Amino acid sequence: MITMNTNLSSISIISQTTFLPSFSSFASPQLPRIIITPSTTIRSCTSSHKPKRQTISYDHHHHLLFPNAQERYSKNDSQINHSKNISIVRDMLFSKEGNKASLQSMMLIDTLQHMGHDHLFKEEIGSTLSSIYDNFTHQTRPGHNLFESSLFFRLFRQHGYRVSPKMLKKFIAKNGEFKLASSKDIKGLMSLYEASHLNIGEDILRKGKEFSSKHLWDSIEWLDNKHANQVKETLEHPYHMSIQRYKARRYISMHQDDHENGCKDVVLFELAKYEFNIVQLLHQREFNAILSWWKKTGLAQELSFVRDQPLKWYMWPLTMVPQPHHSKCRIELTKAIAFIYIIDDIFDVYGTLDELSLFTQAINKWDISAIDNLPNYMKVCFNALYNVTNEIAETTLKEYGWNPINTLSKSWGKLCNAFLQEAKWFASKQVPNKDEYLRNAVTSSGVFIELFCAFGMIWEVPRMKIKKGLMDHTWSYI
Repeated sequence: MITMNTNLSSISIISQTTFLPSFSSFASPQLPRIIITPSTTIRSCTSSHKPKRQTISYDHHHHLLFPNAQERYSKNDSQINHSKNISIVRDMLFSKEGNKASLQSMMLIDTLQHMGHDHLFKEEIGSTLSSIYDNFTHQTRPGHNLFESSLFFRLFRQHGYRVSPKMLKKFIAKNGEFKLASSKDIKGLMSLYEASHLNIGEDILRKGKEFSSKHLWDSIEWLDNKHANQVKETLEHPYHMSIQRYKARRYISMHQDDHENGCKDVVLFELAKYEFNIVQLLHQREFNAILSWWKKTGLAQELSFVRDQPLKWYMWPLTMVPQPHHSKCRIELTKAIAFIYIIDDIFDVYGTLDELSLFTQAINKWDISAIDNLPNYMKVCFNALYNVTNEIAETTLKEYGWNPINTLSKSWGKLCNAFLQEAKWFASKQVPNKDEYLRNAVTSSGVFIELFCAFGMIWEVPRMKIKKGLMDHTWSYI
């Protein structure tokens, strides 16, 4: 059961766009106005009343993308300047000898991540980090102060290096707590707070989060407005726990007037603004493709009781795989998410228990001939799900050289089994204990299907030499 379907009080929301606003210097086209008018409440699967849909309509008085938008980006002088800025930043990334230069490189990589265009320098960042890591581990202890040590730990753990937070022990007093001398080091505290969110059970990071959080909140009272807002942003939206595109927009807005490094900062922010709007345009194009696919399926009309929320479905993969080059993956993931919601609505608000049992059997058989005894609305759902699943499998086979259809079909069966269990509990008025509920909810959340699809389309299977059947074996435990 997807928990987001529980709050359906009658509302009416009109929004010009739910995407982040573009930067004025590189204005992107806006999304169409979205009108959301859910007006019904969820009813149980045993109810004889067939509920009306919660409707979402898209006002297409304006095009999602301007016809000449791509030409505007490809033919103007901004693209030439954009390429120059990329080259400048690429040169800035190559670290020189010495600890000071290494620190500057780490700070630059951190800035690129916060600005949201580190994907442009994946190879350069990897090479620079590898060089810094070798120098520090073989010659010196990383970091001379709280800021440097925390930054080193966070960056290298984020990028998969084996690093221990024990490097922070030099900031611990004899009583086992962080030294009060660090309580006024705002830059160091912010770095420590960000690092603490990569905790995998280390007590020192737990203490670091408590210490940095307390003193950062206290500092807001005496800092100037600009720095107080930056501290508050870090506390409320730490990088590791936030949506990348949101963080990029906020970071650029809050820091674009900072020019401590002169023209280097100007280059970084010009690049960030241009790249932000290019990626936003890509996201709008993806969403346009999803709207077109959703309309062609006809499911909004055939299954009038299910949620019609393609924008919300798209936000899941946009968060899961934000890198621009995973565009095709985001579109396919959105389709899978749409069916998780559709099937959830069939089980939660429309189907009778007998119908749901037959539907679950048909999904587990994964055979078109198995739907003969199903009501028409379930036949429509099965056919659409069958076709989309095959399309996802074909895309994965074409792009990555392996066919996940067996595991995908079994995954839908597992999801329906979990939904059916919840329907049986509800129909019999049985309240499962915590362990029973959570064990079933691991599957009924639908997350495992999204993870499988994402891994299948992101991993470069042939190049990584992943053995055939590994994914099947992994998901057999669910």
